[in-house]
Amino acid sequence: MKVRYCSKCVLPNTRPQLIFNYDTLTCDACSSGVNKKKIDWSKRNQLFKDLVKEVKSKKKVYDCIIPVSGGKDSTWQVIVALEHGLHPLCVTWKTPARNEIGTENLRNLIQLGVDHIDFSINPKIEKKFTLKTFEKFGSPVIPMHMALHAIPLQLATKFEIPLILWGENSADEYGGEDDLKGLSLNHKWLLKYGVTNGTSYADWIDEELSEKDLTPYIWPSDKEQSRAGVKAIFLGHYFPWDPHHTFEVAKKFGFKSAKKAKTGYYTFADIDDAFLITIHHWMKWYKFGFTRIWDNLSIEIRNKRITRDEAISKIKSVGEEFPKAEISLFCKYVNISESRFFEIVNSLRNKSIWETNDQGIWHIKDFLIKDWKWV
Repeated sequence: MKVRYCSKCVLPNTRPQLIFNYDTLTCDACSSGVNKKKIDWSKRNQLFKDLVKEVKSKKKVYDCIIPVSGGKDSTWQVIVALEHGLHPLCVTWKTPARNEIGTENLRNLIQLGVDHIDFSINPKIEKKFTLKTFEKFGSPVIPMHMALHAIPLQLATKFEIPLILWGENSADEYGGEDDLKGLSLNHKWLLKYGVTNGTSYADWIDEELSEKDLTPYIWPSDKEQSRAGVKAIFLGHYFPWDPHHTFEVAKKFGFKSAKKAKTGYYTFADIDDAFLITIHHWMKWYKFGFTRIWDNLSIEIRNKRITRDEAISKIKSVGEEFPKAEISLFCKYVNISESRFFEIVNSLRNKSIWETNDQGIWHIKDFLIKDWKWV
């Protein structure tokens, strides 16, 4: 496979779900960025106000559920909901890797004035599930994403809470199918963009994990949600989502960023988890030939805060971002040796884009940066 790069941002055609135009050498994430500027956002804002009026007329105990981590986006989601007079129930899947700044920011979010559920999953099941997904797909966050989507959906469906407020639609921001961009989060979207490698809980049932073990990971069907009167929507459809904007809003209400970026480019994103997210993003290097910083910098290019050349220089200066400390923490968590970790990593290297040179060093042919230091 020949790796090609968007001529406007820096995303490669290897990025999952990205739709690439080989005639113009552009990606659909950049096209979406252009289209966002043409949207009548005042009209979209009014549509959200109409939705709020409709939801509040149902006179439920809770108007909506907001899935939260305490991060900048979920803090922004809560602020928007409260400013529009909604009475939300906030729900968190409690990461086993929650760190100090994550704890502090989640506490700050709750203090904004919301009821909150911090949902912990059986740690024995969670560890076992995490290791299985890492061994098969090189992704330790499949259980995370199944749970953080399933728990709010289960609660909303069971208690007939009419609305679930998510942040941005990744199909819009990072590329994807047109029919899954926009307003609604449904079962098809979860399978395609829910970061589960197209699997659901049922695909992981075996002699070690039963359906009952995997209960927190089960997504109610679209029909079940419809019968309960539940809508799951993206706030990014009604308000222009930009990571800098959500950060600035959240910061005014007490959200704290990190002193330096934990993974990628931003000091205010992916900072509440000690190791799972970092390993997930680093594994993209082996599987797809890019890392989190490429996504972040592509957003910066689309928002005209940096040029493409500046983004390339930044990628070169950062390098591979080898997360030594996080690898150690992850290995301790799932109880494997670091040699076993790298055995799994190397088994998942994408041989369709990686090859060895005369010295036996792995590299990506036609890489974006010609003088990259391969190690």
